[in-house]
Amino acid sequence: MPTARAISSAVLLSTAALLASSLTACAPAARDGDRRGDGGTATDEQALKAFRGQSPDWQDCPAPAPVQGGGEAPRALPDGTAWQCATLRAPLDWKKPAGESMDLALIRARSSGDAADRIGSLLFNFGGPGGSGVATLPGLAPDYDKLRARYDLVSFDPRGVGNSRAVRCSDPALPDDSEVDDTPDDGADELAALVAFNRDTAAACERNSGDVLPYVGTTQAAQDMDLIRQVLGDEKLHYFGISYGTELGGAYAHLFPERVGRAVLDGVVDPTHDRMAEALAQAGGFQRAFEHFAAWCAERGCALGADAERIVAATVALEEALDDTPLPVSDGGELDGDALIDAVSGALYRQDYWPTLRVALEAAADDDGDVLQDLAEALGQRGGDGDPDASDAPDVSDESDGSNEEDAFRAITCDDSSDRYTAADVRARLPEFLRASPLFGPGLAWSALACAGWPVPGTAHRPEVSAPGAPPVLLVGNTGDPATPYEGAARMAERLGKGVGFELTFEGEGHGAYDSGNGCVREAVDAYLLDGRLPAPGAVCEAEPLPEGK
Repeated sequence: MPTARAISSAVLLSTAALLASSLTACAPAARDGDRRGDGGTATDEQALKAFRGQSPDWQDCPAPAPVQGGGEAPRALPDGTAWQCATLRAPLDWKKPAGESMDLALIRARSSGDAADRIGSLLFNFGGPGGSGVATLPGLAPDYDKLRARYDLVSFDPRGVGNSRAVRCSDPALPDDSEVDDTPDDGADELAALVAFNRDTAAACERNSGDVLPYVGTTQAAQDMDLIRQVLGDEKLHYFGISYGTELGGAYAHLFPERVGRAVLDGVVDPTHDRMAEALAQAGGFQRAFEHFAAWCAERGCALGADAERIVAATVALEEALDDTPLPVSDGGELDGDALIDAVSGALYRQDYWPTLRVALEAAADDDGDVLQDLAEALGQRGGDGDPDASDAPDVSDESDGSNEEDAFRAITCDDSSDRYTAADVRARLPEFLRASPLFGPGLAWSALACAGWPVPGTAHRPEVSAPGAPPVLLVGNTGDPATPYEGAARMAERLGKGVGFELTFEGEGHGAYDSGNGCVREAVDAYLLDGRLPAPGAVCEAEPLPEGK
């Protein structure tokens, strides 16, 4: 079954997204308990003044570091605008700004419009938690080109991610996660192995990154965003947050309501859920999205079944069969039930993957697993060696090799949440998850053990997002969203406060709305960010159908 990141992470699935950069130095601020020039130790007030007075040294971006995902240096935009990268110093602990400090990785593309029309910077967080914004923004920039008429496009690696003091949990002593059954249903040994894996991973995180683990939570990252705002010279923070980025944006609005500028939250996380409730909601969200796919497939004469119910049942049966007897594939590996879940969950993030998913499932049902395996690999859910999540998780044999997205996801999630579930807790709730989704429910239920034994206690069930007095925040909810179910947008609006959360509904499929390319959504979001015009109350955008023949 999929790991917590494979389904829960809200990083957008785009093969073009991992293009960006690492960083260059900027003007130093108070660093690791630095002393002032007069020989005295800097006070918190003096340290904050130094942090806010930085002037980033923007340079051409090199290729992204392996910890950011690797790849080539980002190419200039079509109008010739080059990507620029820098580092920014921030307190490791915002409660003790005169103490140790850390680097934050930044990237930007300058506005293409006239200086007189420029609003400021538009800061992006694309989700996760754990995704490198520095590596992601260049690949997605074409989607936001219209916004560059009035904004510099800016993103960053949040603390604990990529080139911002990356968390590392990799350890040669840990087993490969593909050797551990994420859904222990075959005796006490499987459960003991899963519990031990989570416990040992937590211990490895503490050994390798114990100095940073207490400080990677969303609240501290929101304070970093306000520092970025100040250093970039903006009076207000203009912000575009997607998936987990909506939680980060809500936390910022709570801390700094008077500094919120034009903000859009797309693919909205439900701020009322603890981690178990979130996982249960996602099980239902993925199930609903798969049923939508099945209905679409049935309309086109899907070989899996004559109607949606039969297609869903056939897929569940296929997953169970592959769990018992994996299907050999042409590269010498095997297609198992985990691979099927990886491919299906990944394909539900974008509706334009549905035609390929249909072909892949039909082929697998006919004992040809190559297409399904290829799909899982193309969506980044499985690495080239066939191991779950190997394309994203660092190699356990070398902690310096590979993206730290998986480790950062665990660290940020566990720092944000005080929930520490046991195997008994999961067993008690497992029937609910199975009712929500026999396909996705078990993996999401057992993912609740990820924070067991975590060395940091966690802060609360969820970061606080109430923001009375803030200006309107545009919330975009997608009725078919598998990872952040539609109901979360209304609950975020309620929690932000009266007159703050303003909803736009997208009746579509996939995760998020703006990056689906829907013209109605883009027009509404662009109008707010560029001109300050909110859509009419109760506004609804309808999905554009897939082209005929797909």
